Amino acid sequence: MTALTVPAAFAGSPATGLVCKECHNTVPLAPVHVCDRCFAPLEVAYDEERLRLVTRASIEAGPQTIWRYAGLLPAGQDLATRVDLGAGMTRLREAPHLAAALGMRKLYVKDDSGNPTHSFKDRVVSVALSAARAFGYTTVSCASTGNLANSVAAHAAHAGLTSIVFIPSDLEQGKVVQTAVYGQTLVAVEGTYDDVNRLCSEIAENEDWAFVNVNVRPYYAEGSKTLGYEVAEQLGWRLPEQVVIPMASGSLLTKVDKAFGELTRLGLVEPSDYRVFGAQATGCSPIATAFENGWDVVKPVKPSTIAKSLAIGNPADGPYALDTVRRTGGAMGHVSDEEVVEGIRLLASTEGVFAETAGGVTVATLRQLLRAGLVDPDAETVLYNTGDGLKTIDAVAGVVGPTATIAPSYAAFAKTGLAD
Repeated sequence: MTALTVPAAFAGSPATGLVCKECHNTVPLAPVHVCDRCFAPLEVAYDEERLRLVTRASIEAGPQTIWRYAGLLPAGQDLATRVDLGAGMTRLREAPHLAAALGMRKLYVKDDSGNPTHSFKDRVVSVALSAARAFGYTTVSCASTGNLANSVAAHAAHAGLTSIVFIPSDLEQGKVVQTAVYGQTLVAVEGTYDDVNRLCSEIAENEDWAFVNVNVRPYYAEGSKTLGYEVAEQLGWRLPEQVVIPMASGSLLTKVDKAFGELTRLGLVEPSDYRVFGAQATGCSPIATAFENGWDVVKPVKPSTIAKSLAIGNPADGPYALDTVRRTGGAMGHVSDEEVVEGIRLLASTEGVFAETAGGVTVATLRQLLRAGLVDPDAETVLYNTGDGLKTIDAVAGVVGPTATIAPSYAAFAKTGLAD
């Protein structure tokens, strides 16, 4: 790779520049996300020798957050620019009851509902805003289906930055409130996420703001790698045999795979085969539909699903998610809204984990793929739950409630048939 000048604010970073995912053109570290030669997406390139300075011991000596992996990330090494609310090192829970219900031997749930704003987006935002500060931005922004807006507003408030975030106007009320409570600017747009994203792309051309999923997207996306790093570390520095991951843009799935590849290449885990599986809701399943039909092109759709956090009709990383799943021998599936609710309830009733709709999609898709014989029930499997069910409570409010409503007397209780 051509030697590139690294900005002073990235001193200590192993990142050396950005590289095009298609034509491999290289450019210096900058707030850009698209190749100026072929218009394909850019991603962060690293100095391999710097990465190899990271050891298991150096990681384990680090903080109980994503920043224990600072030596593998593009920004945030400088504490003066790091934006940190404490995301990461969420629970990897054994899930024996869910495994039994699904007919599986060994199943884990990586539960990212325990992050500061209760979704995996805290990981990507922590890295993205650290990069934004390193570039000198004071205003940060995003297009969001809810969780990202929550996280950007919270991290900006913590870091003393101004945030102006954009969401579709029909989002779940819980996500709207959780964004607005931080006292930052929230703009609701009449349209789908894809409409919001197009608007933000236009604004980004005219305003000197850091849009986490536009001009600083290459740095933002790298934060998802920490979900792969953590699972390997929590399993005793080894890779699981199978992972099941929800897909919106498809970026999370590709970055977990990238993390596994990095850990193997750097000698932090022993080489082992693993398979990656992707999950979508039928009402917005462009990537899974492409996989199902053997297409290499992901055809945009208009979202119509209760799983709003996954409702991206034109997923930027869809083709790369397809490549990842096919290369690892995995599969993709998509499930109806009714199955999403069943998935939420199944995870809650078996393991005491209340997932948002994206988690319901992942559980239901795992069940679907098992029934189709595409997932090995005897292989050690990790299911990713990316958010808290309290964010999407409306999804199950109509199907769960009190077992009985009674007068405050034992006689009334006895009539329920619940007494011994």
